[in-house]
Amino acid sequence: MQHASLAVPHPIAPEDATRADFYALLARLFADGPDAAMLAALARAARMDGESSSIALAWNRLIDASAAMDPEAAAQEYTDLFIGVGKSEVNLHASFWLSGFMMEKPLANLRGSLAQLGIARRDEVAMLEDHLSALCETMRLLIAGHGDRRSAAITTQRAFFERYIEPWVFECCAAIENCAIANYYVRVAKFAREFMAVDRDALAMD
Repeated sequence: MQHASLAVPHPIAPEDATRADFYALLARLFADGPDAAMLAALARAARMDGESSSIALAWNRLIDASAAMDPEAAAQEYTDLFIGVGKSEVNLHASFWLSGFMMEKPLANLRGSLAQLGIARRDEVAMLEDHLSALCETMRLLIAGHGDRRSAAITTQRAFFERYIEPWVFECCAAIENCAIANYYVRVAKFAREFMAVDRDALAMD
């Protein structure tokens, strides 16, 4: 698997750089619809070998979908799926999936854990910390570090993933895949599901 990796302040293993890259990509795709530049970059991405591999198949299909997708249609699909008028088709917040409501105890617990990790939401950011995009960005930060911040221990990464992502992300991805109005985001969700499964299994072995 070959693709451009993020510039990181402290050296990390190639496989961790790849993990950080994919979390960064998912953070971007779940934050907003992909623009023309993002779609073009994905369309040019290196394909994964091994079509029998479920993650390779999901990645290669995301590349193909990105090459064919119109950015305006992608932006509208994101709005229809995740914002909606009054109510979204699929909610991307952990609190909703874990408690049935927004801004509930799971979010409070997450904020406590982020404070212990020394991670805080920037003042200009409106997105809640338990949004899937924000959680992917947190994983990227734990893996790659930032500035003077070094990568978190693998035990810390595993604990965060198991507590705040694993309990709900697969159900959320399935909801996106099964949503009647989803098109491009079916491919995004399939890749997210496959990648998260691989990372879950890898973290469990460390």
